[in-house]
Amino acid sequence: MIKFVMCITRHPGMSRAEFKDYWLNKHGPFFMANAAAMKAKKYVQSHTLDTPLNEGLRSSRDMLPEYDGVAEVWFDSEEDLIAGMSSPEGQKLGADLLEDEGNFIDHSKSSAFVVKKYEL
Repeated sequence: MIKFVMCITRHPGMSRAEFKDYWLNKHGPFFMANAAAMKAKKYVQSHTLDTPLNEGLRSSRDMLPEYDGVAEVWFDSEEDLIAGMSSPEGQKLGADLLEDEGNFIDHSKSSAFVVKKYEL
């Protein structure tokens, strides 16, 4: 199994509460309604907490500010991910998802990558 991971920064001018609401109640259901078309097996949203712990972690390690959230999408294989994104239905859905992401994500301050999980 592999995961598509996206570390997300909210759109400029959007509060964290507005970001969370849009992502959880609009984008998430839209993705889930179409997940099978992309061969996605699981989708998880992790929303960053508004807590002083985040500032403490960042400053103690001299790190960049935290992301507003992390999206994880599981696939059986890299081949399934490619097939799902390459099909005509997957390409249309990918374009629709990208357009919707523009409503709440600042792509210039976000990151996405594919990983394989190792449990130790």
